[in-house]
Amino acid sequence: MKTIGMLGGMSWQSTLSYYQALNQGVNTHLGGHHCAKICLVSVDFAQIESLQRQGEWDKTAAILSDAAISIEAGGADFLLICSNTMHKVAAQVQSKISIPVIHIADATAQQLVSDGLTKVGLLGTRFTMEQDFYKRRLVDRFGVEVIVPTLEERKVVHNVIYDELCQGVFNPDSKQLYLDIVNNLVAQGAQAVILGCTEIALLISQLDMDIPLYDTTAIHAAHAVELALSES
Repeated sequence: MKTIGMLGGMSWQSTLSYYQALNQGVNTHLGGHHCAKICLVSVDFAQIESLQRQGEWDKTAAILSDAAISIEAGGADFLLICSNTMHKVAAQVQSKISIPVIHIADATAQQLVSDGLTKVGLLGTRFTMEQDFYKRRLVDRFGVEVIVPTLEERKVVHNVIYDELCQGVFNPDSKQLYLDIVNNLVAQGAQAVILGCTEIALLISQLDMDIPLYDTTAIHAAHAVELALSES
């Protein structure tokens, strides 16, 4: 079994979801007392969040790169950056280590393509919804059209993530706002909606909607389990 590298803490709530999904996934495949081999480094999200707001992405890349170097030194065979937003600096992190970074957008897009979907909605932080580092990858590499909520809806989605979900707060009113936004994306032709922030699945799930919801945390973790258990 390969060792999975986890670069977590963004936020720790979703890192917990990753850790649980990875161990459950390995145990489902192997049974008994088996669990995942993991090397985890968790950063202080307060520092990362402050730099995000200031647009100091190179500084966030340096912090994550240092963590990734430690993870590789700890014996990891590949790396998960346990955050959609911080894949903005995935290439910079990859340049500092020799083990592969498994991109969360690629894992998600591969599942979308496998399911025959060509047009999806995207929820996430405003960085993920508004900038090209995530959306353009889906379009250019996989031919999947991406639509995002309106400006006011994007503000709601973003603020709920940072002010509530990252703080461990789960508000029923916020959940309803999210579900309404998903329905608006469906009205624009979305065949499915990507939960493109690792915290969003803590608030809404497939049980809440008929349209397919793609939980990027679960997809990323499942892909990592397959890699960890593969012979190649």
